[in-house]
Amino acid sequence: MPATIAFLQPGDRVPNPDQVGPHGLVAVGGDLRPATLIDAYGKGIFPWYEQAPILWFSPDPRMVLLPEELRISRSVRRALHRSLFEVRFDTAFDRVIAACAAVARPEQSGTWINADMVRAYGVLHRHGYAHSCEVWRDGRLAGGLYGVSLGGAFFGESMFSLEPDASKVAFIRLVERLRDWSFALVDCQIHTDHLARFGARELPRDQFLHSLAGALRLPTRRGSWST
Repeated sequence: MPATIAFLQPGDRVPNPDQVGPHGLVAVGGDLRPATLIDAYGKGIFPWYEQAPILWFSPDPRMVLLPEELRISRSVRRALHRSLFEVRFDTAFDRVIAACAAVARPEQSGTWINADMVRAYGVLHRHGYAHSCEVWRDGRLAGGLYGVSLGGAFFGESMFSLEPDASKVAFIRLVERLRDWSFALVDCQIHTDHLARFGARELPRDQFLHSLAGALRLPTRRGSWST
């Protein structure tokens, strides 16, 4: 059966990615309201675009990290042991997403985090579904990441670093916390060598969606993770 792409109006829900080709584009249009985003993530779909209209993707394969498979290199272990950084959760979400939009990252030529995305995920954070992990040094924000949490799945969106190893420390401490909370998976979306070094691997879309369905049977840790 040929791949199909849905064209959405504001208020429409993103359809299931059952008949989508390997390119992963599920739908075009719609909106970034909290209900729309939560519904899309629950179906293994995320928005990824630079300018309107909104593009909704479910890539095949999908890059995933199982928290118990986290790998930490010797150099990063040394950074962790030096205790140069303080790690916090959900204390500076707006600053983290703004930095993710502004700071250049390896393996990426630009940013997809436009003003509409910043506003939408800020609202999702205030609804208790989007979270940040921040790394501080001497009272200054040195790096961090943000993503969306549903059930036992964390959907990583973006990270940034202003100092060497800061974003790596944020990612490791986040995954360690998710492991302690018995999360089933961390969605890393698409392959990068950076994520592969942490133990993330590619899964076929159908296998990812099966694992996601199991993760979503767990309760959502909604609200601030700062305590």
